[in-house]
Amino acid sequence: MEPGYNNVSLPKSSVLELSCKSEYALLALTELSLHYSKGDPLRICQIAADQNIPDRYLEQLLATLRRGGFVKSQRGAKGGYLLTREPWKVTLLDVISCIEGFDAKSKETKSPKSTEGAVVADVWKEVRQSAESVLENYTLQDLVDKRNARQQVDLMYYI
Repeated sequence: MEPGYNNVSLPKSSVLELSCKSEYALLALTELSLHYSKGDPLRICQIAADQNIPDRYLEQLLATLRRGGFVKSQRGAKGGYLLTREPWKVTLLDVISCIEGFDAKSKETKSPKSTEGAVVADVWKEVRQSAESVLENYTLQDLVDKRNARQQVDLMYYI
């Protein structure tokens, strides 16, 4: 084995990194999911404060999510945003596809010009399919459940 090849790992900033837009969208939708059963709309300022998301940026994300059919807005003194679907029916892949502006399931690459290129393309296709499979198997409800479980663990450390 050549020197330097035994400890190969992806750099922290890699092509598989979650974009800031998608992360903020998932945080906002998780916050809305936490309040889903109550049926009360959440105001942008409340979501932004609870999830530490800039207000103006959150407005743009919620507009995109509204166009994608994930949230609806309610006007008035008690207005705000609500989920349009149950949190257990919304996959992370659905949300990321909406926010990033592409159908992640059907994204294809160019045909490689060499055998080596075909091999790399095959591996990358497998990586993409694996990532899509994970994202398709997690829902907003799963994020809420994981959040609640983590809060319980954190509480136990303070006792």
